[in-house]
Amino acid sequence: MTGKRKSPGDARGQSADESRPAPGSTATLCRHFRITGRVQGVFFRDSTRERALQLGLTGSARNMPDGSVEVLACGTGEALEQLGLWLQTGPPTASVSNVELKDVGQQQCRTFTIG
Repeated sequence: MTGKRKSPGDARGQSADESRPAPGSTATLCRHFRITGRVQGVFFRDSTRERALQLGLTGSARNMPDGSVEVLACGTGEALEQLGLWLQTGPPTASVSNVELKDVGQQQCRTFTIG
């Protein structure tokens, strides 16, 4: 026994704790975003979580000591592109000056959290 449980109805044999793309997607990708500007104290993380969940993404958003917000998001390439576009403006109270992104290895995320 491998120690991995199969999800009910999962024909691909992935374990229940692996992040997977939304139904109908072909691959799960993960991206790290670093957003600078007036992005703390303006509901940026919570708004990012709401948008990510709407897009079927998993990951996290957290404030950084330098005043930026760091976002890790995993899902389909299309959903990640849509989130990246949204992050360029963020919620109405934010003022984004820059968004840096890089592709990262697949992460184990069940939902989208803020910290």
